[in-house]
Amino acid sequence: MAERFIEVRVTPRANADRLSVGNDGLVAVHVRAAPHDGAANEAVLRLLSKALKVPRTSLRIASGQGSRLKRVEIEGLSGEEAMRRLTKASGRSGT
Repeated sequence: MAERFIEVRVTPRANADRLSVGNDGLVAVHVRAAPHDGAANEAVLRLLSKALKVPRTSLRIASGQGSRLKRVEIEGLSGEEAMRRLTKASGRSGT
């Protein structure tokens, strides 16, 4: 079964909601929301949902709810396909 998780590094209280994919495969997500009462986590999942073109309900934070480093589970999409879509959404060309 294909890996269906992605690793995400979150920066809350950013100037704008945006994401980028590093050469190391780590997804950097910047959200305007503050890390209070799960607001930043929810903003991360909404941004990933839009970039991945999957329903918000297909995503969940598997680990790292209170940390900047998170492991996000994606239902119905392999990690490889997720990275391809995120790379495209971030404006980088895929390899």
